[in-house]
Formats: sequence, C-alpha cells, structure tokens
Amino acid sequence: MTQRVLTGITPSGTPHLGNYAGAIRPAVRASTQPDTDAFFFLADYHALIKCEDPQRVARSRLEIAATWIAAGLDPERVTFYRQSDIPEIPEFSWILTCVTNKGLMNRAHAYKASVDQNTAKGVEPDDGINMGLFSYPILMAADILLFNANWVPVGRDQIQHLEMARDIANRFNHLYGQGQTLLTPPYELIDDSVATLPGLDGRKMSKSYDNTIPLFEGGPALLQSAINSIVTDSKLPGEPKEAEGSHLFDLYKAFASDEQAQQFKHELKDGLGWGDAKKKLFELINTELSPMRAIYDDLMAHPERLEDMLLDGAAKARQIATPMIQELRARVGLRSPQQMQQLEQASKKEKVKSVRVASFRGEQGFQFRLFDAADKEVFLSVVFADPKQAGQMSKQLQAGEYRLETAEDVHQLFVQDILVAELTTEQKDRLVAVL
Repeated sequence: MTQRVLTGITPSGTPHLGNYAGAIRPAVRASTQPDTDAFFFLADYHALIKCEDPQRVARSRLEIAATWIAAGLDPERVTFYRQSDIPEIPEFSWILTCVTNKGLMNRAHAYKASVDQNTAKGVEPDDGINMGLFSYPILMAADILLFNANWVPVGRDQIQHLEMARDIANRFNHLYGQGQTLLTPPYELIDDSVATLPGLDGRKMSKSYDNTIPLFEGGPALLQSAINSIVTDSKLPGEPKEAEGSHLFDLYKAFASDEQAQQFKHELKDGLGWGDAKKKLFELINTELSPMRAIYDDLMAHPERLEDMLLDGAAKARQIATPMIQELRARVGLRSPQQMQQLEQASKKEKVKSVRVASFRGEQGFQFRLFDAADKEVFLSVVFADPKQAGQMSKQLQAGEYRLETAEDVHQLFVQDILVAELTTEQKDRLVAVL
C-alpha cells in the first residue's frame, strides 16, 4: 500500500547541519522507499512569522531548494513545490482555524515559550507575539492534511505539532465527515539514530540560538571553523573523556556508522584530544557533504533551473489540492468556484429554457399556447376535449417529456403518444431551444 510522506523547511535563513541531519536527509531517504509518494515543500508562509526581511526569505528559498536537490531529492520522482504557490493551503488553513479550539493553540510549545520569556521579563504575556506565531500549528496542519499525508519526517521537538494535526483532522472529520475520513490523521516519522542535533553550545542546533554549523555556505573552510568552535570540557589530550553526554560525540554519531562511532568512543576514552577529535568530525562530515556541495553551488549559480522545478512541482501538487479544497468547501457549506460556474451555467440554461403556458377554452375545445422567455409564442396546441388532459400535456411538455416526428415539412409533437401540435421547422427549432 502506497504511503504519502510530506515534509517542509521554513526558509528563514541558510540551511545548517541540523536541518540536513534532522529533516532533509531522513526525508530524502524516505522518498526512495518502495510504495512511497513523497511531497516536499518550502514553507515560505511560515517564514513570515519571524522574518521581516524579504530578501532573506527570497534568498533562503533558493538555498533550501538547492540543498534538497543536492541532497539527492529527485523532482521527477517526488512532488517538490513552494507553499506559497499553492493558494489552496492558506484557504484551508482558515477553514481549519474555524474548527480549532483556542485552548489547543494555548498549549503549543513555541507560544508557551514566548509567554514564559515575557513573564520572566515582567512584561505583558503576549507582548510582541503575533497571530502567525500563535496559530502556525494550524497552518502546519493545513500543509499536511490538504494532501492527506500519512507520515511527516520531523525532529522530536515537532511531535506536538503532529499530535495537534491529528486532533484537528479528527475534529473536522467528526463535524463534516458524515462517517467518512475526509482528512487522514498524520503521524511523525523520526530517525531514532539522529534525534535533535546539538549546536555549538550544546543546545538544540537552531538559528534562534545562533549556534548552527553551516551545511554548504562558506565551503569546507567555514565548516571547519564552525566545528572548531564546538564547546567541550577542559580535559587535556591524554586524559580519558566520556563520549556519552559529549555534544561533539553526538554530532559524530549522526554521520558515522555504528562501527565508526564505537571506534571514536574508544579513542576518546583512550585520551584523544578535543582538537584531534574535531578534525576527525570535520573529515567525517565533509566527506559526506563534498559531492553535494558541488551540486549545490552549480544550482545556486543557475536559479532558473530551480524555478522550473518548483513550478512543475506546484502544478503536480495542485492536481491534488484543487479538487480536495473543492470537496472541503462543499462539506463546510461553501460553494467552490467550479460550483459557482456550474450554477451560473445552469442559471443561464434555465433562463434560456424558461417558458410560459397560457391555457384557454376555444370554440372547439381546450388549447394552450407555449411562450418562450421573451414572451413570444412558440406554438399553439391542438384542441383537447378534456381541460385536465390539456393541463397534463403542457406540464409534461415543460418537463421535457416529449418526442418529435417529422413527415415531409411537418414536425409532429407528441407527449405520451398523444399528438400535441404540428410545427413548422422554425417552431420546432424554437421549441428545442427553449426546452
């Protein structure tokens, strides 16, 4: 059974080693698995929450797109797009906002952390907190649920957001599903061998902490310089060092095989100096990154190639997003643009087919005249002895229950095998037009 895997990275800065090891690498690996339908996107709407520098956002979008391709993402095999190229996403986000309890958002880690910081400063709890930060788990849910993703590769710090996405999906299904699972509850996909990568100071590697290790930017020289800045203890060369709890060892494990990690652990215990340990870490990471860096540099020099890939990916994504949002609009009671167009066409058709019947009693019996929307007579019926029969014939005629037979230049109109009128060719054509 095919499983859909979806993930994205916020383009608010230059990709770093934590982005690669914690999200990009496991996601690219997942995309190559059999029976996997992989979606990758640049979460540029999310970038607006914290970044107010348009040039930085634009540059970061290119850098992250180039990073993914360099890391082995195949845009022919997967769906690779920018979030902002899919207008259905923000629309769906608003729909989900209207079914999400505020209390759920109050519990979001990022929001609570900002409130705690404000409280510690002695200012208003919500000081400086915009609605983007408060409600971005809903936008994240929209990113995922619009495409009914089964799995989302994330770091452990993002598990709460997947739990929220499931809660939102289940609530929407309960309110509007009518017993159906309209939105697929997603689950996190975590590489247990990676977990959250530590930064230079031991905290989670994050642009917010300014403790990141560059991925491609600056080449090997900047990578070496950053690794040399990793905080270690004060033990000298020759002194035994504990690998467990060492930020440097945690980074090494993220790029080493089990055998390499065990060897490195023994070397530290035997007194390997931190300087030499950092050289080994650089060599290990640079060996993996060097071929990717060459591809990255080439793509950054030709951004038009990236643009074509992203636009092609958006077209593929919208083949799913467009019918999905139309279905969701209908479920919540909103008409989709397509439905509005159909309604307008039906309305025009009704106007064209709008007819009026005038019944009367003549000298020979009961008859009726059929008029078109412009109130012009289309034809006069034959005479009926019974007024009820004349009325029944006119009603069935207006309902389209009739047939025409042509003999020479005369067109005979029948309802239930009863002759209703004999028409000229002009009258027959007008009748067909209005009915």
